[in-house]
Amino acid sequence: MDLKDRLKDRAREEGFAACGICRPDAVPEAAGRLRAFLAAGRHGQMAWMAGREEWRGNPAALWPEARSVIMLAEAYTPVGDPMAGLAQRDCGVVSAYAQGKDYHDLVKRRLKRLGRWLIDQGGGEIKVFVDTAPVMEKPLAQAAGLGWQGKHTNLLGRDLGNWVFLGAIFTTLELEPDAPETSHCGSCTACLDICPTRAFPAPYQLDARRCISYLTIEHNGPVEPELRPLMGNRIYGCDDCLAVCPWNKFAVAAKDMGYQPRVGLPELADLAALDDAGFRARFAGSPIKRIGRNRFLRNVMYAVGNSGMASLIPLARARLDEADPAVSEAAAWALGRLSQAQDDRVGPGGESC
Repeated sequence: MDLKDRLKDRAREEGFAACGICRPDAVPEAAGRLRAFLAAGRHGQMAWMAGREEWRGNPAALWPEARSVIMLAEAYTPVGDPMAGLAQRDCGVVSAYAQGKDYHDLVKRRLKRLGRWLIDQGGGEIKVFVDTAPVMEKPLAQAAGLGWQGKHTNLLGRDLGNWVFLGAIFTTLELEPDAPETSHCGSCTACLDICPTRAFPAPYQLDARRCISYLTIEHNGPVEPELRPLMGNRIYGCDDCLAVCPWNKFAVAAKDMGYQPRVGLPELADLAALDDAGFRARFAGSPIKRIGRNRFLRNVMYAVGNSGMASLIPLARARLDEADPAVSEAAAWALGRLSQAQDDRVGPGGESC
């Protein structure tokens, strides 16, 4: 077996669901697509995307000495229906990818082991990346044959589904590239149709400013009032467009026990009571921790306001005096929304409608 075949076998032994290889210059169209995305302002507050536009749009510029890019996919496929919790309005829904341990740590550890093996076997130098550098992982993964970017802009594969994390190993070794994959979405628009906020201006395009994942994780400050009701009880991320993809019938099961759900479906009452120390303790080792207690509590208040449950009014009232203005404003919005819902249920004569 040559080095490439042995590398792929080793990747599977490490727990990766798929491995493919491309050249650093395999996605020349990426720079133009990124430029148009940024020019339209669809990146929202993610200024870091524009700050390193040159590297992000041209992987070859990130490390000029690299000759090959090894793309790895790791499955985190949820066991149950990640949308089932949307009906439980007194609870908060957390995206499947954040239910377990932080994927950055789990994937990077595996990448480093694979990279050390590659150096031992073939020499050369490597750099590993897991969503921590300006790397266009999804276009590179498509160029490496792992799958394609679906109409929801996420990577999916015929034998992977779309519940995957992506990692990259840049190497100075010359490895034979794999054939790139092409789209197999066909006429399906399930992912576009289900989006609560209509965040897809067109197939294969995303406006992050309307995406619930962006709004709950990346967006700082108050969310636009017209989008808040559409967020429902999603307090960290959103899985709707991923969950409905028909290719998930071929989804690979998660192998790492670290992706087993630890967060579950937490009650809003418990989350609303968290102070900073409690938040850090509860979400230690979780990607949720990185957004901080205030942004998380802002999301919880929006979920409280969307619950329609008068019993949660005290939760909103208790957070009206929060020091963070986005949290206090969200609490006031939730209180007003729940109070109005309660008034609507009671007729002019004080009787329930």
